[in-house]
Amino acid sequence: MFPLVEERSGPSGGRGVGFPWKSRAWAELETARARVLSMLGGLPEEELRRQHSPLMSPLIWDVAHVANYEEQWLLRALGAPAITDPAFDAIYDAFRHPRATRAQLPLLPPDSAFAYARRVREAVREHLRALPEDSAVPLLAGGFVFGMVAQHEQQHAETLAATLQLMTAPEYPVPGARPRPRPGAVPQAEVFIPGGPVRLGSDTPWAYDNERPAFQQHVAPFLMDEHPVTNGDYLVFVESGGYADPRWWHPKGWEVVQAEGLKHPGFWLPQGGHAWLRRRFGQVEPLPKDEPVQHVCWYEADAYARWAGKRLPTEAEWEKAARGGDGHPREYPWGDAPPTRAHANLGGDAWGPAPVGSFPQGVSQDGVWGLLGDVWEWTASDFRPYAGFSAFPYPEYSEVFFGEAYKVLRGGAWASAPVAVRNGFRNWDFPNRRQIFAGFRCARDVR
Repeated sequence: MFPLVEERSGPSGGRGVGFPWKSRAWAELETARARVLSMLGGLPEEELRRQHSPLMSPLIWDVAHVANYEEQWLLRALGAPAITDPAFDAIYDAFRHPRATRAQLPLLPPDSAFAYARRVREAVREHLRALPEDSAVPLLAGGFVFGMVAQHEQQHAETLAATLQLMTAPEYPVPGARPRPRPGAVPQAEVFIPGGPVRLGSDTPWAYDNERPAFQQHVAPFLMDEHPVTNGDYLVFVESGGYADPRWWHPKGWEVVQAEGLKHPGFWLPQGGHAWLRRRFGQVEPLPKDEPVQHVCWYEADAYARWAGKRLPTEAEWEKAARGGDGHPREYPWGDAPPTRAHANLGGDAWGPAPVGSFPQGVSQDGVWGLLGDVWEWTASDFRPYAGFSAFPYPEYSEVFFGEAYKVLRGGAWASAPVAVRNGFRNWDFPNRRQIFAGFRCARDVR
């Protein structure tokens, strides 16, 4: 039994053989490591060690956890010599130690954690050279296990970004962010998605077990928002008293509102009257009304949808909109070409969502914008297995999370890596979580 990965998010992982994967696998591993080092390289040791929020791990825990996971799966599981004693794994086992307790563990100090990560990566590079390109071994077929580890590190980079957003005194200074486009005002409209069959799930070489097996399902016609709900849209709900009216809220959501005193999305700063600011990492800036709202939990998304006379889409509807109403099993909303900067806001270097309407090359076949990137999108669906689900490579990746406790998110955020997004990818979280980069769009039945 191998220790467990904490973050879920799975991109390319399949079990096909004959797929040339080694060069891509190494490139994705190195891209992920460069991102983590760039994010953390300028922070002093005390900030790397500190528990910035009980919701998140100390930053340096993630660094060694990622390296330990890589050692277990790309070295030990593939027959290479171990670097650490397996007893070391327990410190970085995400299931054994809740996040709020990890600062109390005997963690590697920052210099040692980064050195451990380098040592593991060097050993992986040497071992990768000796592995066959074509293998029927389940972990190696199509390079699955290398894709799993690369995606895992990128998912932790996204988790690191969420931790950095929670930093206070000092706040994390936004690095030189990639400029975000300003396309101008975009009116919110609805798109008709024709009913019919849709292929759900994935069969690509690096898809995760919860996306398998791919299957067809009939979806009734529906209407979906052309763009995600923006800050400006959501502000109307806030200023009209939406957080004070239990009519719009799921009963458990209303309990959360009252218990936590919620009055607006996370990191919004009311200034009196109709003036609003937001805190984005180390900056306080005017609330941009043309960007997708983020840092809202499922209960907030559900309440807004009810208030607007709509609802959240099911994950089958979301995937139908992403695949296209004609039923073609596209891998991405625009087709089968991998994401580029022209398609979507991904990769983390923009350090925030782009205004809606920024990526015309990423529009779906039916005219839905922004389905990948910018913000994760809450759906109405509980996280449940597809028919025929089989846990791989270990049950704790997905299986232990199935049930009504978790809601499904789709699409990926600005902090998600291109390697870890596609139409079939399923993310999930508790419905009260707000530190994640999540927003939503609405749907409604055709009458």
